[in-house]
Amino acid sequence: MKLTIVVQNLGRGGLRDSDGAHQDRWPFLAKRIDATSPDLVLLQEAEQWAEAGHRQLVRAEHDLGLDGLLAPTRSGRGTALLYRRETLGRRICWNTDFAADETHHGFGVAGFAIPGLPAPLAVTSVHFTPYSADRAISEADFAASRSYRLGPYCILGGDINYPPAAGPDPAWHRMLPYNNGSRTLLADPAADQPATPDRRVAWKLAANKLVDAAWHLHQQTGDDTLLRRTGSDDRIDQLWVSAPLAPAITSYTLLDTPADASDHHGLAITLDTTQIDTTQPWTYR
Repeated sequence: MKLTIVVQNLGRGGLRDSDGAHQDRWPFLAKRIDATSPDLVLLQEAEQWAEAGHRQLVRAEHDLGLDGLLAPTRSGRGTALLYRRETLGRRICWNTDFAADETHHGFGVAGFAIPGLPAPLAVTSVHFTPYSADRAISEADFAASRSYRLGPYCILGGDINYPPAAGPDPAWHRMLPYNNGSRTLLADPAADQPATPDRRVAWKLAANKLVDAAWHLHQQTGDDTLLRRTGSDDRIDQLWVSAPLAPAITSYTLLDTPADASDHHGLAITLDTTQIDTTQPWTYR
């Protein structure tokens, strides 16, 4: 079975501009997402999606033909997960334990029974805090651990908010002061040395034996377009899979049309579940 998985930061729910004024960009976002015929959609900044009886979540379900889940959030800009029941079946769990307390934006882990896998496939949409790399490292570690709760087969993706584990430097000339403060390693300003990207959040995901889909394919193909920036200055939106899923990644695509859908590009990967390595199953303990 081939699964298409999309990651997209909505930008204030796709319902407001950066200043909070009404701006319904959802039709553009829906067009971008639906063009991939996705089976899973990992969303961030689902602001106002729970209001008025989950009105916006229901709207998205109808527009995309998917079922939706909202994670609890203390920031008000939480994460969401949409999935195609015809492909994945009904979810077997939706775990949001501790997530809203332990992370700034919150997250949930959905589990699906996939033919051929000896344990469920876990899927997690994340949005790490942009205000502190040290705090984001802790969030990344927590999210990875919760994603592994169902076993060795997991997908974690979203707005990581920090540089990838490897790849080109950010576009320094486009980086705003507050991003420079959070996304670079702390150094003595009097030394007047070049800034260094703070890659520790992504390194923490890699330490949990997760694999960056874009970098994985780049290492195989040498295709630099796989490393295109998703935000204004860096590839901060990423999709990671556990090591057994890495051989199953067959494609990675940046989603940048319609151009005005969001201030973040989206991304999509294709996963061939028949290529998942099932030779070393284990149980969480």
